[in-house]
Amino acid sequence: MTRSGSPVPADGTATDAIAVPFAPADDVGAHSSRELAARAALIALDWGTTSLRAYLFDADGEVLATQASGAGIMNLPHAASAGGFDAAFDAVCGAWLEAAPALPVIAAGMVGSAQGWVEAPYVDAPAAADALVAGIVRVQSARGTTLHIVPGVLERGELPNVMRGEETQIYGALSGDATFADDSDSETRTLVGLPGTHAKWVVVQDGRIERFHTFMTGEVFAALSEHTILGRTMKTPDYPDTDAFVRGVNIARQRGEAGLLATVFSTRTLGLTGQLAGDQQPDYLSGLLIGHELAGLEAVLAQQHTTLAGRPLRLIGNEALCERYRLALEQFGCHEAVLVKQATERGLWRIASEAGLVAPVAGAAHAAHAG
Repeated sequence: MTRSGSPVPADGTATDAIAVPFAPADDVGAHSSRELAARAALIALDWGTTSLRAYLFDADGEVLATQASGAGIMNLPHAASAGGFDAAFDAVCGAWLEAAPALPVIAAGMVGSAQGWVEAPYVDAPAAADALVAGIVRVQSARGTTLHIVPGVLERGELPNVMRGEETQIYGALSGDATFADDSDSETRTLVGLPGTHAKWVVVQDGRIERFHTFMTGEVFAALSEHTILGRTMKTPDYPDTDAFVRGVNIARQRGEAGLLATVFSTRTLGLTGQLAGDQQPDYLSGLLIGHELAGLEAVLAQQHTTLAGRPLRLIGNEALCERYRLALEQFGCHEAVLVKQATERGLWRIASEAGLVAPVAGAAHAAHAG
């Protein structure tokens, strides 16, 4: 179960919320699929581990409608030949394609992984948008529609690192935020955070993904709270406890020299000694883990002679979780963390445009909105 205030999957969907994998939630309302299709120019899919979201774009790069379901790749048959990917695709996009069979389709995320519909091999970092376009892999659905699947990014080295889906979100942010402008000074490095099950911190320079770091914060939270003794005294709170969360962040920041393994047991001992109520413990643990994540990031930045304090950065992801990170970052002296909205759909449109699936929109970059 995903507890209130805890890290959640990168796509913002808790796995326990999935009831019927192939039943999409339709926000089309009174507009018929045929009316929408007459204006449509592109179908774009954000297909992750636990969920699938589809966007229908018009020729100006604006979203006409969305569809969503719990048909993430881990909720489908392991073999693409079993037909699960086709069934999920048709359930979400079938009505649009019935009305407009020639619509181009682009997809990003875990659908291109080794466990996905077809594997789209990683491109190497540093990676610009044109490298992603060159690495697109195509697969044909049972209805004859060609899906163009965006590759992920691989950073090679002694400890290799990978991403799938986040690269598309980053290029969505690049398309509209002056901080990320592609023509920026080549010496300027921007830090982008993507909180989630496997949180990413990405260095963007000169319009390219240069390097990145992954922290398994959300997954570790779920494992510790659900499968260790720490969860035995926890109670699900009625609402997030900000004080308990900040307390955990600051314990990691101020007392975390020995590392997570030396501090995480305090979630239990503070409860046993009456210093932390059961319904405060989930938020304390969340803060502790995010605090250790940011302390680790701070150590990496120090090697590059920089720090989180006073540094502007951008956050992409679930708004409630990004707000948690913004609050945690303030404890490290970073007061300029701004949420970038609509990064996924902007990135899908941008890559589709650069791949020639849709005509570029004249006179305007279709921006991700910073809030």
